[in-house]
Amino acid sequence: MSTELIETRALEAFYGDAQALFGIDFTLHAGEVVAIIGANGAGKSTLLKALTGLVAVKRESVRWRGTPIGGDAPGDIVRRGLALVPEGRRLFASLSVEENLLMGSFAGRAGPWSLQRLYAMFPVLREKRQMPGTSLSGGQQQMVAIGRALMSNPEVLLCDELSLGLAPIVIKEIYDALPAIVAEGMSVVLVEQDVSLAQRVSQRVVCLQEGRVSLEGRSAALTREQIAEAYFGLHAAAVDEVRA
Repeated sequence: MSTELIETRALEAFYGDAQALFGIDFTLHAGEVVAIIGANGAGKSTLLKALTGLVAVKRESVRWRGTPIGGDAPGDIVRRGLALVPEGRRLFASLSVEENLLMGSFAGRAGPWSLQRLYAMFPVLREKRQMPGTSLSGGQQQMVAIGRALMSNPEVLLCDELSLGLAPIVIKEIYDALPAIVAEGMSVVLVEQDVSLAQRVSQRVVCLQEGRVSLEGRSAALTREQIAEAYFGLHAAAVDEVRA
């Protein structure tokens, strides 16, 4: 039996007349953690939006367990088992931490994730559960955004720039939670600009450049030189930047 959860076939995406993705072929298997890397504007966030119904795409270009879902409503896609942690967290300013978390349970999917389990993983959220979600620090808001997505009990968690703008100690705390998230077989797609971190936490890396796949391979097998070439093109300075 196939373990493919998500498959894209010649996926294209547009913002008005501007094309953002060009023929993306991508597959996510059950239990896999895949990192999507690439420079700003490479199409990383657009790929996640295409998978979750936030940008219009051809129906046959995105499949969930073999069923075409391209262009389905985002709420319907969440009910199928995909949940997005968006770039910038996008918390509801008028809601408390706990209310933001509970918003994630609207899909009504059964599963292991509950308020109690989230509070055990991120104890600070229990302490601040009655505070406005947007009054928390950036790292704590990111925890709320992750928790909100987990409350839908997804099969696939799609994370867009978890580490963006956060201090290293906070990034470590958030990524330290990843093993617990995937322990029960959940699959994860991570958009991450920190290449070293992306390789360390994933089994497979996909690099995008100008809306196209420029490199794909097992995380542990890819060299810095290969990634730099795919990320930036053939520039020695780029290799040095990735090494740094």
